[in-house]
This record gives sequence, C-alpha cells and structure tokens, in this order.
Amino acid sequence: MEQLNRVELKGIVGNVRIQTYDENKMARIGLATNFAYKDREGTAVIDTSWHNVIAWEGRNIQGLDKIEKGTKLHVLGRIRYQNYTGVDGIDRIGTDILASQIKVIDDPSQMSYEM
Repeated sequence: MEQLNRVELKGIVGNVRIQTYDENKMARIGLATNFAYKDREGTAVIDTSWHNVIAWEGRNIQGLDKIEKGTKLHVLGRIRYQNYTGVDGIDRIGTDILASQIKVIDDPSQMSYEM
C-alpha cells in the first residue's frame, strides 16, 4: 500500500518570521486560505483557515526574505503533528505544514482554482 502525506495551499501571508540557524534560513509563515460558500439562507460566507507553514531555504525554496505580509503564495508540502505541553501544563497538538516548494504568485488570477 502506497502512503501519501501531501498538502497544496494557495493563500495570503498574514505574518512571517525569518530565523537563521547555522547559516540556514528558516521561515515561519502564517498563511490564510479562504473557502467561500452560501449558507441555507443564500448569504455569502467566507471561511478563513490559518496554516502554520515552515520553510527552509534550499533547492526548491529561494528568496524567503522577499515574503512579507500580504504576499500571495502557492505552497506544496506535508502535514506534521507535534505533541507538546503548554505553559499552562495542558497537553496540546500543534499542526505545521512543512513546505517542500514555495512560489510567489504575481498574477492575482492564479489565486483561484476549481476543485
């Protein structure tokens, strides 16, 4: 049986924090994606989801310094879950998207696509 852990996101950067570890750049990006639909009354609703994206600069990811709030991104990667204990002592599960490719979307018409 083949196993698969793959995520594809197109969204807008809400925040980005770039750090350097031993001359390697890593970015923590808050990426917002929207899902639009109409409720039972026909009112348009936009459901925004926030994703924690972690990207290490390397072969498929370049120019992390160019990413800022409002940048439109296309991200390919995988999901990673981590268990940790919060400051309040409660066990929690964190979800990250580990990016394998990031592309800045210059053309706004590329932001929408059909499923």
